[in-house]
Amino acid sequence: MRVIILDTANQVAQYAADLLLETVRKKSRPVLGLATGSTPISTYQQVINAVQAGQASFKNTTTFNLDEYIGIDDTHPQSYRHFMKHYLFNHIDIDLANTHLPMAASLDETRLVENAQDYENAIQEAGGIDLQLLGIGENGHIGFNEPTSSLRSRTRIKSLSESTIEANKRFFADGEYQPHLALTMGIETILESKHILLLATGHKKAAAVKAMVEGPLTAMCPASALQQHAKACLVLDQDAAAQLSLKDYYVWCEKQRQELT
Repeated sequence: MRVIILDTANQVAQYAADLLLETVRKKSRPVLGLATGSTPISTYQQVINAVQAGQASFKNTTTFNLDEYIGIDDTHPQSYRHFMKHYLFNHIDIDLANTHLPMAASLDETRLVENAQDYENAIQEAGGIDLQLLGIGENGHIGFNEPTSSLRSRTRIKSLSESTIEANKRFFADGEYQPHLALTMGIETILESKHILLLATGHKKAAAVKAMVEGPLTAMCPASALQQHAKACLVLDQDAAAQLSLKDYYVWCEKQRQELT
């Protein structure tokens, strides 16, 4: 894994936006994997700024999001479709018909299983994901692949952990239905992406980052599966990198890489 440590969360966001925009500019029909959560919001704003300044176009871009809550309509304010429209899609020149999230509104298990397979098929038909954007949960999850998730998992129904439910509780009103299930890309699905870009900021992510980078490859830290990917890039701020034992080494390695290129 390539580990890049920057001073601030704003620098992380700009670095990630530059990589997303580079992919869009270089590919004739780019396919991006996108993430929700608080971490990528600043990155999306940087992308919006570039598009609105005429520096990039998403007209020929296709996107696939990692996951969606089960049991709420995609017009619900807490659906990830709504999130993506609010923080990115409504502000750039992308064709909404080319933006994909798992279809998860149904509560019928058979239908959800079929939708999960359809999602896998759609990714393959698009030619695979060129660049997958990820965040990391405090318990090491990527997408909604919680600890103990199979490292060979595909898009599927997943129960959310109590810690994830608690972390997301702030987004739902008191007494409002909060989903405890999601459709999520599996770990193997994620690993099939040609490039992976994981962002982590803040001291609350430091333990998960250490487990991902320096811990064993284990289902107890799903993000550790990225150790197997040939082109996984982790972009961290100082707080998220604070617990890394070999932090100075990663900084030195990146300096050597920059001098080489």
